[in-house]
Amino acid sequence: MATATPTRGAYSPPPGGSGAVSDGPGPRTWRSRLWRFDDLASPYAYIAPFFLIFGAFGLYPLLYTGWIALHRVEMTSLGQSEWVGWDNFSRILQDSEFWTAVANTFVIGVISTVPQLLVALGLAHLLNYKLRASTFWRTLILTPYATSVATAALVFALVFRADGGILNWVLHFAGIDNIDWGNGEWTSKIAISVIVIWRWTGYNALIYLAAMQAVPTDLYEAASIDGASRWQQFRKVTIPSLRPTILFTIVISTIGSMQLFGEPLLLQGGTLGSIGGSEHQYETLSIYLFNYGWKLGHLGPAAAVAWAMLVLLLLIALINWIVGRFVRKSAA
Repeated sequence: MATATPTRGAYSPPPGGSGAVSDGPGPRTWRSRLWRFDDLASPYAYIAPFFLIFGAFGLYPLLYTGWIALHRVEMTSLGQSEWVGWDNFSRILQDSEFWTAVANTFVIGVISTVPQLLVALGLAHLLNYKLRASTFWRTLILTPYATSVATAALVFALVFRADGGILNWVLHFAGIDNIDWGNGEWTSKIAISVIVIWRWTGYNALIYLAAMQAVPTDLYEAASIDGASRWQQFRKVTIPSLRPTILFTIVISTIGSMQLFGEPLLLQGGTLGSIGGSEHQYETLSIYLFNYGWKLGHLGPAAAVAWAMLVLLLLIALINWIVGRFVRKSAA
């Protein structure tokens, strides 16, 4: 006698059961609701600390500074404010000292950033070879970055002293008379740039070194087979591979040059640093802001200077982005 084979998917009642099928799932339990809430809320909980900290220490100070920039607020009477609108911005834009500070910041930024990044690129290229005690050399070039800005500035203040400075003592053997580094128009800028270069070259060199080690070795092997020398490999393989990293270091160095404060403040041991030199010859925007806000006590113009620095940074970042995009298109 033939028996019928049950079709796949057919319902078979459990043994001893009545065979009735449930109409649908029952009401959600509190565990399933808790699981769904955790699934939806966890990503926001993970990123919430960043936004809370950014809001408290980034966004709020920025907005509060903007509010102060539109009011007359004095250091001696912080609880009192008077609406002045754009007068604080007009005040600094009509001040020749502000434009002197802008020019000084730009010049110091250029003569410190360009040599710094070129030397860092060369050091990274050397450290990319297999050297003995490579960890020691990498730690050694990073030592200046670990030194505080106050210590570095005060040491270099002794080096650049007009009377009894180490550099003038060395130049004396070459027949060069004493140079008043701190009071010269260009010598003061060169002195500050030397401090910046000494502190930040190793930091940028390690960034370049990390990017170089990420370049595929197949590219170098192919270039070597084609007969390219080490210099040609550096120009044709290393530099194009490092373009995004170089653009990143340019942006970071530009931001750092806009914030130069400790080096010019302590160039002459703190005696004239607070006003950026006897003739404002190395007064940066940060020093200009410090003089307005903390020496004169006018917080409104000082806040306006801070916002002007932000606008300048955004303009420089835009220029860097345009140049980087142009370079990428020309290389494609």
